[in-house]
Amino acid sequence: MPLNTLKGFLDENRIPYVSIKHSTAYTAQAIAASAHIKGKNLAKTVIIKLDGVMAMAVLPAKYKVDLEQLKKAAKSKKAGLAGEQEFVEKFPDCEAGAMPPFGNLYDMKVFVDKTLSDDEEIAFNACSHSELIQLKYKDFERLEKPVLAHFHA
Repeated sequence: MPLNTLKGFLDENRIPYVSIKHSTAYTAQAIAASAHIKGKNLAKTVIIKLDGVMAMAVLPAKYKVDLEQLKKAAKSKKAGLAGEQEFVEKFPDCEAGAMPPFGNLYDMKVFVDKTLSDDEEIAFNACSHSELIQLKYKDFERLEKPVLAHFHA
């Protein structure tokens, strides 16, 4: 999905957002620093496998996914991280590791760590390692309808 598709999706749904350009960065901490965003407001998207099916785990950049907690929340028997080679083709127009947290655009279920729902706004990669989209969390939740759970370590 090209960035224009993401922005088009937000525009079509009349969601106000800010596009933030920043110097190229690959880790969540470096992105937050480069974009002058608080780490707790930067959401990262981690591709996971629950019982062999790919899904998205979205959580504050400063945390790691606790797979045991996520497995319980998803009522799955197995949970693991997906390897880049397994999911890169699902995101042909995104740079590897820069997927936005909109699973509904990629036919993937989305699990959001409850700590993000406490924030008024969130920011996330916009298909590249040099641009973020920032919007109100409630707008993200209304569009995506994610499963809320506690799964960060």
